[in-house]
Amino acid sequence: QVQLVESGGGLVQPGGSLRLSCTASEFTLDYYAIGWFRQAPGKEREGVSCMSSGDSTFYADSVKGRFTISRDTAKNTVYLQMSSLKPEDTAVYYCAAGQWASISGTGYDYWGQGTQVTVSS
Repeated sequence: QVQLVESGGGLVQPGGSLRLSCTASEFTLDYYAIGWFRQAPGKEREGVSCMSSGDSTFYADSVKGRFTISRDTAKNTVYLQMSSLKPEDTAVYYCAAGQWASISGTGYDYWGQGTQVTVSS
């Protein structure tokens, strides 16, 4: 079954770090553009970061300098390293895979089920 599975979410204090993982089943992530998105309660989905199949990266202004997207081909996994976390980073985080990298969320073929990140003291 083709699917994306996120993991690594949890509760962290402000200023802390988390690393989210997105692992693919039944397809090779290396051939796809990857996006990370988040949605907080009562808010619209927001693009966080995306990476093209050629590994060009893009970050939303709100996370630039704090988040890093990366890919591990051998593990068929994409990561989102999050540092200096703030309470406003609290959301459900989703990964997506598609042919074209898009911070808007359009054009992705596969979506994960999401992982909760809560930043609170």
